[in-house]
Amino acid sequence: MTAPTKPTPQSATATTAATGAGTGTGTGTGTGTGETLHTPVIAWFDAHARDLPWRRPEAGPWGVMVSEFMLQQTPVNRVLPVYEQWLSRWPRPADLAKEPPGEAVRAWGRLGYPRRALRLHGAAVAITERHGGDVPAEHAQLLALPGIGEYTAAAVASFAYGRRHAVLDTNVRRVFARAVTGVRYPPNATTAAERKLARALLPDSERTASRWAAASMELGALVCTAKNETCDRCPIAARCAWRLAGKPEHEGPPRRGQTYAGTDRQVRGKLLAVLREAVTPVPQAALDRVWAEPVQRARALDGLVADGLVEPLPGGLYQLPLT
Repeated sequence: MTAPTKPTPQSATATTAATGAGTGTGTGTGTGTGETLHTPVIAWFDAHARDLPWRRPEAGPWGVMVSEFMLQQTPVNRVLPVYEQWLSRWPRPADLAKEPPGEAVRAWGRLGYPRRALRLHGAAVAITERHGGDVPAEHAQLLALPGIGEYTAAAVASFAYGRRHAVLDTNVRRVFARAVTGVRYPPNATTAAERKLARALLPDSERTASRWAAASMELGALVCTAKNETCDRCPIAARCAWRLAGKPEHEGPPRRGQTYAGTDRQVRGKLLAVLREAVTPVPQAALDRVWAEPVQRARALDGLVADGLVEPLPGGLYQLPLT
């Protein structure tokens, strides 16, 4: 078994980027927009990036992949303790692959969207069977893993292996929407125009491109936030199209925050909490006690079973999945 390639540390100094304008880090568009953004954003990242465990060299590609699964729709402060426990228990994909999928769901705890745990377990099994236990470096191989979409494949290839890919999460899309397009928010779903813009802004150098991906994401997470953005801390405020236009209000459909209380998501979470804490199969009566409304409770339980998160047993018993 070959040892996994060490990731390029995201906290390392971006020497190439610091001198990149006009030296092969351009966009290929002829506009120079990318060149004027790369250097200040990456320099800001070098000075202000958070010291997160998945950015350290010892995290390795597997640590990067685990973080990307956990960070989807979940804030960093909630991910950190679960991430540390996960990597301590399963330091390599093969360690997770040996366990039943229900153990991944149990260890996921209250991160939310627990199907991500099943998908990460499925990816670990595939990595073990197809790639000798090492997270692949090629984008196409990553994309072929179960539970891996375009974003995650690009993020792992970029952050773990320093490859040149456009990495478009919500934070990056918001930075690009404001700095380049001049609007407050990006569309609700990623568009072809956004992908084209991201590719146009991508530096030619692999190393600079991977730094740019991490830096633009961090800028959106810490400075160019969805609300209460701090433009006085932004390294590209002087050239931000949205700011220069006077910060026009959002003109699209109203942006509604996600609700949780009283939803099927809340009921599913309560049912899963009972099963995570149990060491033996749980009777129906124990699940009935966590939510009084029977129709919604039954619908939530049926959904968990359909998603493969709960396994029904004879005699009205339930458990986390073993297969």
